[in-house]
Amino acid sequence: MSQRVRVVVVEDDEEIRDLVRRILSDDPTIQFVKAFPTGDAFLQAFAPDTVDVVIMDINMPGTRGIECVAQAKPKAPRVQYIMSTVFENPNYIFQALCAGATGYLLKSLSAQELVPAIHGVMEGGSPMSPAIARMVVSSFQGQARASISDHQLTAKEREIVDGLAAGLMYKEIADKGGISIGTVRVHIRNIYEKLQVSSRHEAVKKVYPG
Repeated sequence: MSQRVRVVVVEDDEEIRDLVRRILSDDPTIQFVKAFPTGDAFLQAFAPDTVDVVIMDINMPGTRGIECVAQAKPKAPRVQYIMSTVFENPNYIFQALCAGATGYLLKSLSAQELVPAIHGVMEGGSPMSPAIARMVVSSFQGQARASISDHQLTAKEREIVDGLAAGLMYKEIADKGGISIGTVRVHIRNIYEKLQVSSRHEAVKKVYPG
């Protein structure tokens, strides 16, 4: 990428916060902006023009991560949020996606995986740790099938919705389905029209009602 991705970290654990800061500061494609120890500190200092991606802890003192995203996302929809947690909890995943988060990663993620996840979210993907992606699919599959049927999606559109729910990028969905990226985009436009939504996380919210 010609322009570095500007990243903010919100993490109450000082050791983890410092580790992530070092990882990001050492990568030439990333511009580490700032780290905040609490969600409240982040919200008070939130400057949308200075950040592209926020790595957000879920469990923190005061305002928790999901609520931080819910408050900050409407102020700057272009800013992407990746939730960071030790919990493989389906309810947290669903709540985070509904709040406006685009990715959901475990804190055990390695340095080699974190930076690609940041770039992935900037390229239209929804990075999720493999265990999280599997949990999303297995936890909401039955509910999703019923909702998808209600909206009269085709079999191919159902496959693509599954891909969106699993955090796949358009190219990955295309490769998996044996179709072109252009065809994926056409299907997604049709899905959005049928669901009456305009973004991935809105589609997830519509298909996976709580």
